[in-house]
Amino acid sequence: MAEPLIVNPSTMPSFVQSLVPRLVASREAQFWLLQFAGWLGISLISYVSLNLWYNQPQLTYVLHNVLQSFLGIALSWPLRFVFRSYWSASWAVRAVVAVLSVMIFALAWAVIRLATFEAMTDETNLWADFGGWYFPSIFIFLCWAAFYHGIKYYRLLLSERDQLLAAETLQKEEVLRRTRAEAAVKESQLTLLRYQLNPHFLFNTLNSIYALIDKGAADQASTMLLNLSHFLRYSLEHGAERSVELSKEVEAANLYLTIEQIRFVDRLTVIFDIAEASNRALVPSFLLQPLIENAIKHAIAQNEQGGTIKVTAYADDSTLRVRVEDSGSGRQSSDAPGQVSGAGLGLRNVRERIATLYGERGHLETRQSDLGGFCVDLGFPLDTHAGGTKRD
Repeated sequence: MAEPLIVNPSTMPSFVQSLVPRLVASREAQFWLLQFAGWLGISLISYVSLNLWYNQPQLTYVLHNVLQSFLGIALSWPLRFVFRSYWSASWAVRAVVAVLSVMIFALAWAVIRLATFEAMTDETNLWADFGGWYFPSIFIFLCWAAFYHGIKYYRLLLSERDQLLAAETLQKEEVLRRTRAEAAVKESQLTLLRYQLNPHFLFNTLNSIYALIDKGAADQASTMLLNLSHFLRYSLEHGAERSVELSKEVEAANLYLTIEQIRFVDRLTVIFDIAEASNRALVPSFLLQPLIENAIKHAIAQNEQGGTIKVTAYADDSTLRVRVEDSGSGRQSSDAPGQVSGAGLGLRNVRERIATLYGERGHLETRQSDLGGFCVDLGFPLDTHAGGTKRD
């Protein structure tokens, strides 16, 4: 069995390689290619159905057969411009123009080819049978007009599809650019908010260490300084994380509280009520520390008897609820809870981070605590990660 012939395009002549792309790209070239192919195909059909069928092998009959195709090419070429000139008109006008044009050009083609047929052959007195020449001409030109409009509409359909695909691509690129821009802005906001916490916390802690040294409590100051180093190490290890597990947040809060316990000794009581199911829930990194710091600053530090801070967390359907509350400063304050809530940098920082991360799905509310002081209620979508923390 002979092997199939495989044609390698690179082995084709250079003029053929350059001709094919031009034919594909040029509508004018495609028109004339279809013109010659279609009309010469009519010559072939006429030769088989007329010359051979009626036993007319003479050269004059064959030449007339070819000549009438070239006459068809010449007559149908201006028909193209007629259709073009009325293309923007309504479909009814175009239909009337198409029918009238086909009738006129078919009549001209039938007259010319009948006259040339009598001139090239010995046959005469054929005009009595003119209808046999005219009606096939009408059919052929109707087919030409149908093919012309069909190809035209097909090209329009392809053009509209390409435009839709291009518009869809541009739209997707625009959405992608917008999403990237929004993500970059959000990331910048989160980074700025995270960087706000470290100087704020360091300022307060270093002041406390200075106060202990000033009081002569060098051992307590050394212990606080050591605990501060542990907390800062944790901050460096986890500071780049956008979200961490709640259990890690509690760990970070405990590191911070070991520093504050030295300062308040037995005046500070902390209660953690963390539901087991919420330990693996993801929360914004360093969420609890500024809220606990806010409670210490505005409540515990202002109360000679000290006080209590309670941290509660539990899952409520698809929402994680976190609450930080204190027992208050022990003083009568004329400030409403809503006014106090905006006073601290830490509280404002947490509010902005939640709004940036979760939008309308997250909230921060303040109210009077059942312990007698201030309460911050947080809520945002419950999300867990089987593998641990979720990084940026």
